[in-house]
Amino acid sequence: MIVVLKIGSPEAEIQQVAEAVKKFGYEPKLIRGVERTVIACVGDERGHHTLESLIVLPQVESVTPVQKKYKLVSRQYQPHDTIIDVAGAQIGGKTFHVVAGPCSVEDTAQTVETAKAVKAAGATLFRGGAFKPRTSPYDFQGLGKPALEILKEARRITGLPIVTEVMGPQDVELVASYADVLQIGARNAQNVPLLAAAAASGKPILLKRGISGLVDEWLLAAEYIFVHGNHRVILCERGIRTFEHACRNTLDLSAVAVAKKETHLPVFVDPSHAAGRADMIIPLARAAVAVGADGLLVEVHPDPATALSDGGQQLKPAQFQQLMDELRPIVKAMGRQLVVG
Repeated sequence: MIVVLKIGSPEAEIQQVAEAVKKFGYEPKLIRGVERTVIACVGDERGHHTLESLIVLPQVESVTPVQKKYKLVSRQYQPHDTIIDVAGAQIGGKTFHVVAGPCSVEDTAQTVETAKAVKAAGATLFRGGAFKPRTSPYDFQGLGKPALEILKEARRITGLPIVTEVMGPQDVELVASYADVLQIGARNAQNVPLLAAAAASGKPILLKRGISGLVDEWLLAAEYIFVHGNHRVILCERGIRTFEHACRNTLDLSAVAVAKKETHLPVFVDPSHAAGRADMIIPLARAAVAVGADGLLVEVHPDPATALSDGGQQLKPAQFQQLMDELRPIVKAMGRQLVVG
C-alpha cells in the first residue's frame, strides 16, 4: 500500500499515520517531498489487516494498493527520478553518462592506457573486471586484489570513479574498499546474500538483469537492495538469452522502457554484452539513447585481439571516440545532457 498525505501535514500527524501502519503489521517507509509526504507500507498484504481504513484520518489524501511486489523502487512510492551521486557525478534525471573500460584488468599499462583513452573521449566512469565469473573454469578468472590496486592507480591518474564487479558476499568488503560502484553481474542478479551484503556496504550498486531474468525479477532484486537500506541502485539491461544467435544475447530495449516507467531508478544499457561483437555496439548504443536509457556500459581495450577475455566485443579507443561522437546529437535530441569526463 502507498499512503499519500495531504499537503502541509505537520510532523505529528505524519508520525500518527506511521504508527498506525506499524500497528497493522507493516513497516512504514517515508519519503518526504517538497510539499507532501508519501508512506510506502512494506509487508505481505495477504497476511495483514487492510490499510484502506487509514483514509478516515483527516491528514490522509489517498491509500493506493500496490499490485506489484516491488514497492520501494516503484514510481508509486517515488514519482520523481532518483539522482545518484558517484564521486561527484550526478547519475539520473536529465543527464546521460558513459561508463567504459576493459572487460578484464590485465596489467597496469593496459588499464591505465584504456582509462586515459576513454576519459579523453568523454567517459565519466571507468569499468574494469578484477574478479571474472567465466562460464569455463579454464578461462581467465581475473587478477583479483592486484587488479583492484591497478584500478586504484588508474583512478589516481585519470580521476575517473571505478565500477567493478563483486561476485560473493565474502568479497564485498574488499571490493568496496577500492570501488566507487559495485557491479552485480547477470549470474548473480538473484543472489540474495550478495544483494544484502552489497547493500550493507553503502556503495552505489549497478545491478545487471539476469541472463534469463524477467523484468519483475530484475526489479525485485533492486527491491532487496532497498529493503536492506541502500537506495543507490542503477539498473543495467545487458541482453537476455533467447533462441536467436545472431548476437551473443538479445538486447531487450522494451525492458528499458518498462523499467523507466515502473521505477524511479536510473537505467543503463550494456550493448557490449548484448552484442558480443564490436560491429554492433554503436547501433545498439544509439538505440539505447533513443529508448530513454540514462547511460551506457561499454567495453574498450587498446588491442582487443590480445584481450584475455571477450576481445570480440571490445571497442578500440578510436571506435569508442566514434561512439561518443555519434551519441552527442541523439542525447541532445532526447532532451538530455551528455556528461563528459
